[in-house]
Order: sequence, then C-alpha cells, then structure tokens
Amino acid sequence: MTESKMQLEEQVLTISSEIPKRIQSALKNAEESKQFLNQFLEQETHLSSSINSHLLTAQPWMEDLGAMINQIEEIERHLAYLKWISQIEELSDNIQQYLMTNNVPEAASTLVSMAELDIKLQESSCTHLLGFMRATVKFWHKILKDKLTSDFEEILAQFHWPFVAPSQSQTVGLSRPASSPEIYSNLETLFCQLLKLQTSDELLTEPKQLPEKYSLPASPSIILPIQIMLSPLQKRFRYHFRGNRQTNVISKPEWYLAQVLMWIGNHTQFLDEKIQPILDKVGSSVNARLEFSRGLMMLVLEKLAADIPCLLYDDNLFCHLVDEVLLFERELHSVHGYPGTFANCMHILSEETCFQRWLTVERKFALQKMDSMLSSEAAWISQYKDITDVDEMKVPDCAETFMMLLLVITDRYKNLPPASRKLQFLELQKDLVDDFRIRLTQVMKEETRASLGFRYCAILNAVNYISTVLADWADNVFFLQLQQAALEVFAENNTLSKLQLGQLASMESSVFDDMINLLERLKHDMLTRQVDHVFREVKDAAKLYKKERWLSLPAQSEQAVMSLSSSACPWLLTLRDRLLQLEQQLCFSLFKIFWQMLVEKLDIYIYQEIILANHFNEGGAAQLQFDMTRNLFPLFSHYCKRPENYFKHVKEACIVLNLNIGSALLLKDVLQSASVQPPATAALNEVGIYKLAQQDVEILLNLRTNWPNTGK
Repeated sequence: MTESKMQLEEQVLTISSEIPKRIQSALKNAEESKQFLNQFLEQETHLSSSINSHLLTAQPWMEDLGAMINQIEEIERHLAYLKWISQIEELSDNIQQYLMTNNVPEAASTLVSMAELDIKLQESSCTHLLGFMRATVKFWHKILKDKLTSDFEEILAQFHWPFVAPSQSQTVGLSRPASSPEIYSNLETLFCQLLKLQTSDELLTEPKQLPEKYSLPASPSIILPIQIMLSPLQKRFRYHFRGNRQTNVISKPEWYLAQVLMWIGNHTQFLDEKIQPILDKVGSSVNARLEFSRGLMMLVLEKLAADIPCLLYDDNLFCHLVDEVLLFERELHSVHGYPGTFANCMHILSEETCFQRWLTVERKFALQKMDSMLSSEAAWISQYKDITDVDEMKVPDCAETFMMLLLVITDRYKNLPPASRKLQFLELQKDLVDDFRIRLTQVMKEETRASLGFRYCAILNAVNYISTVLADWADNVFFLQLQQAALEVFAENNTLSKLQLGQLASMESSVFDDMINLLERLKHDMLTRQVDHVFREVKDAAKLYKKERWLSLPAQSEQAVMSLSSSACPWLLTLRDRLLQLEQQLCFSLFKIFWQMLVEKLDIYIYQEIILANHFNEGGAAQLQFDMTRNLFPLFSHYCKRPENYFKHVKEACIVLNLNIGSALLLKDVLQSASVQPPATAALNEVGIYKLAQQDVEILLNLRTNWPNTGK
C-alpha cells in the first residue's frame, strides 16, 4: 500500500508539473492564430478595394460588350429565320422542279419533309414564319392532291369503281382489261403517293366531328386514298338520303342502312385483294376494309344524328328506328367484322335525350307485351305439354314469353358502349321482373281457394322458372361484368354497406339476388299453402283412423292374412290422389319440395295425433306397422328409394310398439336404470332407434298393453 501510495503521488506530481506547460503552449498557439487572422483581414480589405476599382473600370466595357452580344443574338435569330425561309424555299423549289420533270413520287416525298418541318415549328412564336410555312404546304399540297386525285380517279374508273350493284363486284375481277398488270401497278403507285400526302392533309384538313354529346371514341382521319375512293359513294348517299328526294323517308331508316351494308359487302373483295396488299407492302397497320367501313359509318352517324330529333316523340317511328339500327349493328359486327371499339350507332343511341326516350319506349312496349301475354287464353298452358322430354319445367306460356322478352332486351342493350347505360337497362329489367312478380301474386290471390287447381300450379311453375333462369343468368359473363361495373358505381356513391360491397365483389351475391329472394319467398308461400291444403284433407279423412280400437285388435297369429285397416283407406286414397295430381301439375323440383314438406307434417301428425293418443295391444301394434310400412310408405317409393327415412318418428314408434316382450322388458329396464346417457343410447341404437329421445321411447313402451303379469 505504501508503494502504491508513492506511485500515485509521483504521478500527481508529474501531471501537475506538465499542465502549466500545456496551457502555455495553447496560449502561444492562440496568439499566433490571432496574428494570422489579422493578416488575412488586411489582405481581404486590400483585395476587396482592388476588385471594386476593377469593376468600376470594367463597367463601360461590360455595357458595350452586352450591347454587342445582344446584336449578335439578334443577327443569329435573323439568320436562323432566314435559314428556315431558305429551307422552305429550297423544298418548294425542289417540288417545283420535280413536278416540271413529272417526278411526282419525289415531289410527294419532299412535301412530306415540308409538312414535318411545319409540325416542328408549331411551338414557335414566329407567326409570320408559321403562316408562310403553312401557306407553302397548302399550295403544293393542293397541286399534288388535285393531280394525284385526278389520276387515281381515272384508274378507279377503269375498275368501274364504285361497285353499286352486287354483280359488279363479282365480275370486275373476271373481265380484266388486257393491260391489267399495268393498271394494278399504276393503282399501287398512285395509292402510295397519296399515302405520302397524309401528313400534310391532316395538317390542313379539320376532320368532321359530331357534337361532343355523342361521346364518340377518338379516331384518326381516314387515309387519303380511301377518302377519294369513298367520295363517289358519299355523293350518292347525300343525293338519295338528304333533302327532298323520294328515297329520303324518315320512317324508312332501313333504306339507307341496307344501302350502306350493301356497299360494304360489294367492295369487300376488291379492298381485301387489291388494296390491302398495298398497305401491307408499305408497312401500314391500316385495315383497308375497316377503314372503308369507318368512312361509310360516319355517313350513317350523321344521318342518325339529324333524324333522331325529328322522330323522338313518335313511339312507333322511334321504336322502328331503334330496331333497324340494332339489326344493322348486328350484321355490321357479325358479318363484316366491324370492331365495337370504333364509332358506331350505339354511341348515337347512348346520347342522353335519345337514351332516356329509348328506355321509356322499351318500358312501355314491355308492359304492353306483359298485359297481352297474361290476358292470352293460352297464358297458363305449356307450349310443350305433349313433349315429355322438353316439358320438364312445365313452364306456362306467359312465363316463357316473359323471359324471352327479357332476353331480347338484354340482346338489344348489351352492345351499348358505356357501362352506366347498360346498368340503367339492367334496372329496367329488374323493375319488369318485379312488376311481373306482382302480377303473378295478384292472379295467385284470385286462385287461393283452389290452391291445387291447374292455374295455381301453373303460377307456381312460372315463379320457379323465372327464379331458376335468373339464377343461371347471374353466372353469365355479361352480367358478371355488369356486376363489376355496378360495384364501382356503388363504391363511388357509397350507396351500399361494406358487407354488401364485399359480397358483390366476392361474387357471393349477384345483380339479381333481390329479385330471386322475392320470387323464392313467393314460391315457398305458395307451396306451403298447397301442403297445408292437402294436409287438411288427409287429416279430415283420417278422423275414423284416429279412433280405431287399437287396444282390442286381433293378434297377427289369429289372422290368415294381414290387410289394410278399413279406416285407413279414405285418407290413404286422398293422399295418393293428391300426390298423383300434383306430380302431373308441378315440375319435378317443385313436386319434390312439396312431398318432402308434406311428409314432414304427416310424420309428426301420425306420431302425435294417432300413436301417442292411443294404447296398443299386440294386434293393434302389428296392424299399425302393416298400415304404415306396407301402405303409407310405398306411396312415396316412386319418389325416393327409402321413403321410411322421411317418416322417422312413425317408423321408430312402430319398432318400439312391435318389439317382442323380452326385448321390450329388457329395454324398459335399461331405460329405467340408466342414470347415465351413453348406455341407454347404445341400447336404443341396437334396436334401431336413432331419432326418438329416451323419454319418448319410455312413453311409447307405456302405450303397450301386452305386458306379462309379473305381480308388480
């Protein structure tokens, strides 16, 4: 410890002697730094004053230099401006020289370069230069277009273009002129040269557009050579279907629609065989036939847009127009392959005023049709009643006609472009289903007293058929797409709860769920009424059977042959007749629900009102079992393999009542002594009792009177 203390003291002495030296060194460094800083400050002051004096001296030079730079920049702008003018004039001169030497292809190529320059200059603020450029392009474009158009029309004339009669399009390829290769070569050359003018043509020509309210999809201009090929047909169309011509009849839209379809059909072969290869050769993605159809389609759209306001409030004319337009659209898409993404007549019909009118007219005519189908004499008769294979659903004529009406409406609106319009039509369909359901309910209420009658059964079949078809439609791709569209609309408007949105999104529910639920409820109510009616009849017929003297019937050994109780005949006959009647009048699925509901009620009734209300000797128990197993159960064997499984209470009660004495005594002892459940359950299962509870079995055993006298 002493040594350690000495070492520590030495360290303290060493450190205390070094600290002053370190402090002195630090102070010295600080002094030196201060001197350096003062020197730097002096240098900075001197440098700053010299810079300021230099700037003052250089200021006049800077001003002179700035003015010169501005002049240089202005001269450069002028030079660039002159270069642009020179470039335009050079291109213009080149076009002129090419045309003087009749070198049209090069002239067209040069015009393409000029048009591309024009596009590059679009963002420039040099309005005069832009004007000069556009005027030059316009000047040469007109000259070249006029020349090429004239030549192109001459070549087309040699092919007898346009083909206004169907026979023309067939014979044009057969009766070719001798110099046909040369003509085709010229056609190809002129077509390609006209294609080169497309850029400048788009710059100079404003495409004709229908008003924005029609929401037509954006589409490029029709290519120039096709425009020229369409020109004579456009003139013919306007001549015949505008103004005071006899062919321009507002009540005959089929005239101009059929004309357009005929023109498309007449020219298809020529466009596919002669024009399409030229487009493919130059690497164009344009389809000649569709481009031609698109041009003719614009004529139809213009005509429709002009005609519809004139007949909007004449229901018959408007309905006829819609029918014709839908037929036209179907043929255009199916026969001529016109894509649904292109502008078409459905865009015109989707315009707000026209669309609302269409919905109103559709609803009006549908309701009229529903009135007529329900008031028809054959409304409740199946068309296929004599054809067993076809008539499984036993659908009355009115229900089948109604679903056909809904199917036709779907077919009419399924090609509408906006999903919102399709959803409005879907709402119309749902309203019509609800209206038809209400009408069926009204007719059903009139028939309530005859709930087993033919008409009541026909209404029930109708309800079942409509519900089944709607459930099938819910899985149809078209309605699933509508469900998705509806989901997006509901999500935007917050009109459904999160749970409902989730069910729609996961396809747990469908667009027809509300309708199906209402129809299913009506179906269940009607079936219940029928079951109750038959059940009441059977109950009334079974009054004597309830009062049968089960206590004093002779034992089975005393009878030669067991026979059906005479008091059971009335209610079994009633039951059989009603089953046969409803099997013929209801469709298979409905009849299956009916008899299963009826059996459930019968089982409880026989068990509670007949078996539990009486005591049975050996003969009575045997007679009951014979009546049930050999007469009641077989009535249902036509509808299922093991009918006794639907009469569980009755079947098991018969087992208990007919146990031989030994087994019955043993079971009684087990039930009385069984304080724990499992042994009793095992004993019950052993004799075939699964449905009845232990207390029920004890009650049944007490209903037996054939116990031996044991002195107890």
